[in-house]
Amino acid sequence: MSSALFSAPAQADTLEEALISAYRTNPTLQAARAGQRVTDENVPIARADALPSLDATGQYVEFLKQSSASFTAPERSVGISGNLGVPVYSGGAVKNSIKAAKTRVLAGRANLRATESSVFSQVVAAYMDVIRSEAIVGLTKNNVDVLSVNLQATSDRFEIGDLTRTDVAQSEARLALARSNLRTAQSNLIEARERYVELVGVAPDNLQPPPPLPGMPDAPNDAVDTALQYNPDLLSSREEAKASGYDIEVAEAAKLPKLSLFASSDYTNYLDTLGSSIPGTAIDQGQTSAQAGVRLTLPLYQGGRPAAQERQAQARASQALERIIATERNVISQVRAAYASWRAANAIIASSQQAVDAASLSLEGVRAENTVGNRSILDILNAEQELLSARVDLVTARRNAYVAGFTLLAAMGRAEARDLGLGEDGLLYDPVVNYERVHDRIWDWDSDPDPQAQATRTVDIPPQDGEAPEIKNSVK
Repeated sequence: MSSALFSAPAQADTLEEALISAYRTNPTLQAARAGQRVTDENVPIARADALPSLDATGQYVEFLKQSSASFTAPERSVGISGNLGVPVYSGGAVKNSIKAAKTRVLAGRANLRATESSVFSQVVAAYMDVIRSEAIVGLTKNNVDVLSVNLQATSDRFEIGDLTRTDVAQSEARLALARSNLRTAQSNLIEARERYVELVGVAPDNLQPPPPLPGMPDAPNDAVDTALQYNPDLLSSREEAKASGYDIEVAEAAKLPKLSLFASSDYTNYLDTLGSSIPGTAIDQGQTSAQAGVRLTLPLYQGGRPAAQERQAQARASQALERIIATERNVISQVRAAYASWRAANAIIASSQQAVDAASLSLEGVRAENTVGNRSILDILNAEQELLSARVDLVTARRNAYVAGFTLLAAMGRAEARDLGLGEDGLLYDPVVNYERVHDRIWDWDSDPDPQAQATRTVDIPPQDGEAPEIKNSVK
């Protein structure tokens, strides 16, 4: 069975379209990608310490006062010097710094996956919240219409003496409460739609039911096994611990010798101001020197700094190891809880459907019995309220089941664009591309174009309303 969430082409107003829009324009996800590019640059930064360095210095000097005992002191000079350094051995500091930087690139990629899963989970929840809120508004609006008809019928029967003023008051009270509930439901719908706009970047419009979730586990242990292998937070913590091990090696290198090659050259010109104490003797106004050699630095005592840095790196590595266990515990807890919530929500759907069927049948029976005088108006009102509550519980259970299922997939590490089949037409963002582009660049004057925001703004999207699609259609 395919692991993709969507097998059909993209359709308007679907969950697939919402996820694609968020994948392309969500600012949290775009910022995470930029953050990963920041991490990528740590590799060439670390590698720079292993490469030769070359610098040049130029200066112009005016000698404002010469010594009275000097007969050759110049008045001014111009000079230029160049220095070349080639590191040969640094105790393993550079090598391990590069390894640590590369390992943290892998950790960053896992964090990027985690951000992607988190954003998608929020989009799915927002999508289902809109669907649920629209359904509740529709049900509540229908209840208001039904109670309005009931009130009119009750008033008519009161006029002919078939019912009492109490029956009318009961109908009026239920109608007023239903109208209040409708306002609350509309407010909740506005909130859900605005949250959708925040995450997806476009306004929701007649959202379609979501497709079935793929690859759901048969047992909690199966879900845990998958999560221990693919959960991005856990993978990131493991890579961070590995990088911390390299940091210890870097700290240890501060106690070891360092070997480098060097070469330098200097040129000074006194601009015909260098005099001679011997009349008729010319002095060369330009002087050049050059030297090259090998430099060995052997640290003997540094005030305990290297040992403190090594102990600090070891403590950080210990911290990283403990975080692996903490993350693993958290992942296992999340997976098991999400699995339980998903299974419970599915069971609640079945129970809620039975409740809706029973409440519908009960309402029909109460209405029929009322016509022969065996049931009161209050009985009808109670039956209608029970049916409304059962229908609201059903749409809520469907929302909860889908969100819990997707949360379970995210905890398992199976809720990213690639897993959901969103990679058509080159949509997928590949962090490896940027790493391959920059990891071996050594030219100091390399630069990228000035950054531009990739996320879309929502300031031009009109404020959302609390009308369900059915109400809009009826108005038309």
